[in-house]
Amino acid sequence: MSVPNRHFSTTSVVCRFRWPLVGILGIWLIVAAQACFAFGFEDVAKKAEKLAGQGYQAPESNLPESLRTLEYADYAQIQTKDESMLWQGENLPFNLAFFHEGMHFDSAVTLHTVVNGEVQDLSFNPDDFDYGSLDIPKEDLKGLGFSGFKVLNAINSENKMDEVMAFQGASYFRALGRHQVYGTSGRGLAIDTALPSGEEFPTFREFWIVKPKPDSQYLTIFALLDSPSLTGAYRYVLRPGEDTVVDVTSRLFMRNAVEKLGVAPLTSMYLYGPAQPTDTLNYRPAIHDSNGLLVHDGGDATDANKGEWTWRPLANPKNLMIEEQSVASLKGFGLLQRSHDFHDYEDLVDRYDRRPSVWIEPQGDWGKGTVELIQIPTPDETNDNIVAMWKPAGTPKAGESLQFDYRMYWTTHEAKFYSPNLSWVDQTRRSRGEVRKDNLVREPDGSLAFVIDVKGPGLEALEDGANVQVDATVGDKGELVASRAVPNKAVGGWRIFLRVKRGNASQATDINVFLKDGDKRLSETWHYRLPANG
Repeated sequence: MSVPNRHFSTTSVVCRFRWPLVGILGIWLIVAAQACFAFGFEDVAKKAEKLAGQGYQAPESNLPESLRTLEYADYAQIQTKDESMLWQGENLPFNLAFFHEGMHFDSAVTLHTVVNGEVQDLSFNPDDFDYGSLDIPKEDLKGLGFSGFKVLNAINSENKMDEVMAFQGASYFRALGRHQVYGTSGRGLAIDTALPSGEEFPTFREFWIVKPKPDSQYLTIFALLDSPSLTGAYRYVLRPGEDTVVDVTSRLFMRNAVEKLGVAPLTSMYLYGPAQPTDTLNYRPAIHDSNGLLVHDGGDATDANKGEWTWRPLANPKNLMIEEQSVASLKGFGLLQRSHDFHDYEDLVDRYDRRPSVWIEPQGDWGKGTVELIQIPTPDETNDNIVAMWKPAGTPKAGESLQFDYRMYWTTHEAKFYSPNLSWVDQTRRSRGEVRKDNLVREPDGSLAFVIDVKGPGLEALEDGANVQVDATVGDKGELVASRAVPNKAVGGWRIFLRVKRGNASQATDINVFLKDGDKRLSETWHYRLPANG
């Protein structure tokens, strides 16, 4: 069935006019010639730049109480009817479904499609939605709008359209590869995250989705960002697949100076896992969307040993914990779910084993800056408590224009993004420190123990006679008790045993470890910040 016409309200064509002079029989005639061009990124950028010169106006909300007070399970009943999906029945590679306003999604976004270069406005109609068992008064549905949209594609089966990307709430979005389930989210931008002054949440106010051709392998989405401090123009090019790839083009226009600008921010959840076991009895060994942050620093061009890889296992601290890693030349960073083995989670409902890692790969030189990791306490898995983002050096000033382009991979095949020369941390396990007595009894020695399994090309390429050593350092708030590495013949690779003692339990302790053979580094750096009182 084709899409009902009620979706479309107006059509606008973007055109450029030229007024050439044409000579005919010695008489100059003025001829008007119209040249039309397709709507594109530059049009959004011009709109964002113009908006930045105006005063900020917060999105308005007219959400009635019947929709504002919905619980998640009730709100989830409101779904776009199959016959009302955009492009349904047109034999295109993508369909669009829409999110209704409700709960904390209390303001509408403006949606358009771009068809053959022409902009068509999408209009909200409650008849396009199925409300399930909800009894929402009809008068409460008047004057509402869309809170976002989702993209469907036959990614898992040629006979079924499944969700592959969604935009809803502030500048949040998510994407999926084949047979994955939603986990980590992306954001257009983060401003002043975790500052005492409070976070500012930029919002995607307007979207333009380009209608694909029947043979298109990608979908293009333009977005207009707005906030008190800045505006932005974005282009997302979605390519679904085994690993779904999203190419992002962004241009920012500063209204005001910003203390902390977070570029390509990722948001995830970490409750507990082997690196930080739970105190509560639970049959699930781990609950997290991601278990670590990986950073690839290309280093200074004059550095003969350029290329440093750092793996930071995540934690659920008792207090807010913020870490910064200075980077000379960012080649990539991401929040990764390094295990996709079901037995590491044992969850039949939430399927944490199918949650994708998200890897950010800058396009062009972003200059110097820091990758910031923010870890927030959470009592359960319903809260996204992990944020990772790029923070450029310096403070953006009012009137500045900035551009950041990058590629995002939503993947369960993380190893192809690792260093081809170094081994990586396969797992981290935390335990009490203990020593084995002459009578074979293991007794605690008051330390904390970490067992770190490392595998990959750095260790696979070892020559006979290699002297594998542990390079371990502990910050001045702790003490290294012992460290050693042994071959892990059970599963391959090597296993590092580490015991540390805190200097002060009320303060976080930083630990850095990697494997080496003489002066040759064999593995990425394992950097763990042991949370205070945790």
